[in-house]
Amino acid sequence: MNNRTKGIRFFGLLLCLPLGVFAQTGSLVSSARKVEAGKSDTVVEVSKEPSRTVANPMVTPLFGEQAKSAKHIDWEVRFLNECDQSFANRKEASQFFSTRAWEYLTEGQLDTATYRFNLAWLLDDKNSDTYWGLGVISYQQNKMPESIRLLKKGLAVADSNAVLMTDLATVELKQYKENKDAELLEDAISVLNKALQYDVTNANTFMRLSWANFSKGDYSAAWENLHKGRALDLGAVDFVYLQELREKMPDPKGFFK
Repeated sequence: MNNRTKGIRFFGLLLCLPLGVFAQTGSLVSSARKVEAGKSDTVVEVSKEPSRTVANPMVTPLFGEQAKSAKHIDWEVRFLNECDQSFANRKEASQFFSTRAWEYLTEGQLDTATYRFNLAWLLDDKNSDTYWGLGVISYQQNKMPESIRLLKKGLAVADSNAVLMTDLATVELKQYKENKDAELLEDAISVLNKALQYDVTNANTFMRLSWANFSKGDYSAAWENLHKGRALDLGAVDFVYLQELREKMPDPKGFFK
């Protein structure tokens, strides 16, 4: 976790969920960040009433990635000016709003979290937490392709973040389980192997890789990775999946009888 800001800890997107319950949703990410004392979360607001025909860009990831209206541009200028007066720099301001966004996300306030992540992105488009958080929100809204796209954007600016890689692979595996797209499975395996180049202490990375091996029919590799994850954290073992693996091939180590 050395790619984290000091004093900040995130739990991965789906790392608390066993593979057998991919369909479940809930509070998937939490943050231990604390809001800096003395700074308000009040921002320059515009109407967030949803349109009947057009998605509201304020609560759409990255403001909908669409052409900006004159009203929106005027709002951006006012918002950035206020931040310039309130923070040492825009990177600090971006971290502030992404921290608040994680908090709103864990409280289930997805629109408000999206809005704050958008603000953080506007301030610093190299803040990987903005893409990560928006990817989590898309996951919770069951928008898997959008979640994958956003998480990949996060990795594009934080390409050594092993936890983010495991999160991306987890969403890809969930999508693969639903549509059997072989390319998704192969990409998830590649991403998980890359994550292990940076961090071999995350049991869930091995567990996800085990399930991917299982899906390809490579049961020996599935057992090998399951045991690597089990050795790190027995609690990470999904016993529903374990039974499925045992039905295909007995535990070569004899640990699970």
